[in-house]
Parts: sequence; structure tokens; C-alpha cells
Amino acid sequence: MDGQPTAEVIEQIRDVPIYRESLAKGHFPLLDKPEIARGFPDNWMTPRLAAALENGEAEFVLSTGTHHARMQIIRPPYFLLHSYYRLWREHPDIADTWESGCRRVSLTTVLATEHVARVNAARRGTVPAPVPAPEDRQLDARTCYLNLRLDPALWDRDEVARMLQEIRTAARTHPRGWYHLDCSGYHLAHLLRKVGEWGLWDDFPPPASIIHAYEYTPVNVRRFLHQHFACPVIDLFGSTELGYLYYSDRRGTYWPHLDKMSVELHPVTAGSTIYQLIVTSVRNPHMPLVRYRSGDCVRTLDGTPDPGKISQFCGREKELLSTPHGPVAQGDLDRCIGETSSQVFVYQLRLTGDSEAQLVYTTFHGAPVDPAEAAALEESIGELTGRRCRLAHRAHIPIGKSGKYAWLTSGT
Repeated sequence: MDGQPTAEVIEQIRDVPIYRESLAKGHFPLLDKPEIARGFPDNWMTPRLAAALENGEAEFVLSTGTHHARMQIIRPPYFLLHSYYRLWREHPDIADTWESGCRRVSLTTVLATEHVARVNAARRGTVPAPVPAPEDRQLDARTCYLNLRLDPALWDRDEVARMLQEIRTAARTHPRGWYHLDCSGYHLAHLLRKVGEWGLWDDFPPPASIIHAYEYTPVNVRRFLHQHFACPVIDLFGSTELGYLYYSDRRGTYWPHLDKMSVELHPVTAGSTIYQLIVTSVRNPHMPLVRYRSGDCVRTLDGTPDPGKISQFCGREKELLSTPHGPVAQGDLDRCIGETSSQVFVYQLRLTGDSEAQLVYTTFHGAPVDPAEAAALEESIGELTGRRCRLAHRAHIPIGKSGKYAWLTSGT
């Protein structure tokens, strides 16, 4: 695939200023985030878009900015939610929970909760409450957000009891006690640890289905979730600006969900089997993206650049670690850790010098891994990174200000 847009896509972008030069040359280079932001919004403005903004069919929003500078985009209201609901409705393993009308509870970053509270306050013409009530955290008729704290490791018993009560309330609205749990894998794992520590399992009704879609979910976290739930546990991959592109089935195999989209895979460096994701999408009619470099990296089943064979969404291109053997992604370190010890929970690889690194980690059981596993981890991480690695167990690793964990840092 040469990556150049089809005649159908060209027809839909013909009036968009940002593509004027490419249309004239008949060639479309890769589109990066700085180029999208340059001259925004005039570089996207057409008479049709101006009318859509005027009548409320389009709105300005900001991307999350978890791994990059926040980017302003234009999209239809509830664009990401509608993308989510369509995928939920069509997913072979969880469509029954959608069709049954069960409620959705969302356990993810406090930033997501605060966003919902701000939107609801703006609709009412009021100021968001310092501590949003359940009705302030209601995104739509089916969805309520639970989390009110930045760091889930610091949830106290009262907060956990409140969240479990809100989950039970959602479950009681369904004749079979079903509800759908939408989460960050890390946040749900923290909740499970708290529930186990305080003996609250009787207060935690099991979900009918689970989707984790907010960030990379490590192998060990996914394994931990499967140990506690018999329902399908599904991963989604997408972004604020694109919607959802791929989903896993309950066995972990990824499938494309490329409605009005196409994908190219380009090696991040010559000869690498880590590929950057290049997306052409007209799903968002107000901001069609042609050969957009999302910044995400993938690996494939056979190492070839076949978008139909993606086996892992392995992190961000800006966070690749250079090594003597080539670039290493978050997913590579994660696989290395998961194959050696199932007990490692949160971890950060801290680069402490040109040839040294420290793996700071917590465990699900709270104690350090045993000496044999520690030695094996140090050896395998050293081989992967080309650095002498030492382990440092911690009781707590603070979460980032985005509400997500950084896997790679510098310093001690």
C-alpha cells in the first residue's frame, strides 16, 4: 500500500486548506501533530465546517495530552462516545450486554471524571462542584464515572465503599444484575487489591463485561484481572482524534474496526519490527486526517507491516528506548517482565546513567519478588536494554499528573 488517499477520500478533503498543497502536487506526506496545530483552526476551515460550528454539529475539544502536548481538534459532539458505543454494540463477545441495556460504570483517571463534571456544569450554566455528586458524573443515560482521586493507590476505605455502592446501584437497574465496567486496567487492579485487603468482595457485584481502553495495560495487570473475573475482558485501541480503530476478543486477538479508515505501518527505524501507525480517516467529517502519524507503535504477528496482523499496541514512538540492539518499546519491557515474574504490578525503568538502569516496582502482594526472580529480572532487562539493571522494590509508585503511569524516566 503506497499510502496515498483514494479518490473517495480526495473528494471529501478537496476544500480543506491544510491539504491544498498536497492536492496540487498529487502527493500527501505524513501529517504530524505540529502541522495540524499550525494555523489552527483556519487551516481546517471550510464553509461547511463554519456552518457546523455555528449550529452545534461540530465543537472544539482538546486531546488528552497524556503522552504529548494537548492538541485542539474539531469533531462532532460525543464523537468518541458514539465510536465506543458502536464498537460495544458490534463486538462479538459483549454485544449482549449492550443489547440488554445494562448500565456502564467507568473507573479511570480523575481527569476524565472532572471533564464530565465540567461538561454537565456548562450545560447548566453553573460552576463545577469541588467534589462532583453522582449526577454531576453522569455522562449520559447509561454512563457514570466513579473516580474522584488522582492516585488510585491512595484510595481509602470510604472511597472504595462509595464506588462499590455506586456499582451496586448500576447493577440493580438490570433485571439480571448486569453492568458493564469500563476502566483503566491499572485502576481496576488497584480496586481489586483494596477490595481484597479490606474483605469487601460481598459488596462488589461481578460485571457482565469489561473493557479497558484508556492506556497500555501490562501483561501482569491483564492476567490479574482474568484471575478475578470470568466475564470477557476486552481491550480497545483508539484516540480522542480518531475514535476506536482496533479491539481485542476475549482471547486477546486484535481485530480491525476501521470504518471510514485505512492504516499503514512504517518501521520506526530501518529494519525494525516496531512499526509506527499511520492513519487515514474520514470518520470525523469535520477534521478528516490523511496519512496522520498518531505517535503509536505496534508489533505484528510475523514482523511484517501488515495492519491485519497487529498483535500488540506496544507504546508511543516518543518513548522508545534506544539500545545497541535497536529501539525498545514499552511493550517489549512489559513482555520481558511478564515472562519472568507474574507478581510485578506497577513499574518504571529509570535510566541512571549511560549504561545503567533501575527497575522500580511494586507487587500485587506488597512484598518484593523472591531473590531468584529478582536476579532473573535484572539479567533479562539488562539483555533487552543493553544496560546493567538493578531492582528496587517500593510500596508505592506515584501516578503521573495525567492519571497515568510513565514506564520510562530518567534519574533516581
